[in-house]
Amino acid sequence: MTSVLYEHPLNERIRNYLKLEQLFAQADSCSPDNIANNYHVFFNAIFAILGTLERNDIRGELIKDLERLEQHLVLWSQSPEINSSALEENLKQTVSLICTLRSGAPPWASLRNDKLLSSIKQRFAIQGGSSTFDLPQLQFWLNQPEQNVQESLEYWLSKLAKLEQGISLILKFLRQKSDFDTIATEKGFYQDNGEGLLLLRIKVDSNLQCYPTVSGNRFRYSIRFMLPCEKEGRKYTSDPVKFELARC
Repeated sequence: MTSVLYEHPLNERIRNYLKLEQLFAQADSCSPDNIANNYHVFFNAIFAILGTLERNDIRGELIKDLERLEQHLVLWSQSPEINSSALEENLKQTVSLICTLRSGAPPWASLRNDKLLSSIKQRFAIQGGSSTFDLPQLQFWLNQPEQNVQESLEYWLSKLAKLEQGISLILKFLRQKSDFDTIATEKGFYQDNGEGLLLLRIKVDSNLQCYPTVSGNRFRYSIRFMLPCEKEGRKYTSDPVKFELARC
């Protein structure tokens, strides 16, 4: 069965992690050979990442999560059924990330003073303001030799690499916390206790013409399935819906 995967965070910390994960994926998808057409994707992602970091203590929260993961990995290492080599690799990466994120100013702090990023950031905050005719310095950079452009991309992303790796590691273990259970609803609605949960993962058969909307928090959550509607955009479905749910 081909399915569509939906994820919904149940607290602000995980919401920020998922947001940053998606922004990193967008930035990483841009390369020197397609940057002329995708520069808006890259820079919008970079500026959104930096804005999220400025508004939230992502580094502090990530360090705490990595420290908790380190403790769990040490405990798991005592199990005779554990894959020792995989655990050791993850433990080394976790310890390395903690040390890097703890030391001094965050690596991405230097991006605030980057000349090109600083000169174009304000225009990217304006809807439709990132056209190259408004940004001759960007047009100049886009037409530099491919090697120069690649070095710039790699430099900017390198300053964010440890953050990306840390978030990726935390989300990997979070997603592995729970297997998927099959849930059958009578009228496209499901609710349950959310205590102790951080993330809901919902799989829906791609042949079903509906999608889930989630509301709730760490105490209680509800899932209601919606149908596309030409008149109103969407509407609730009252039909039975079967889906898979992982409570992480």
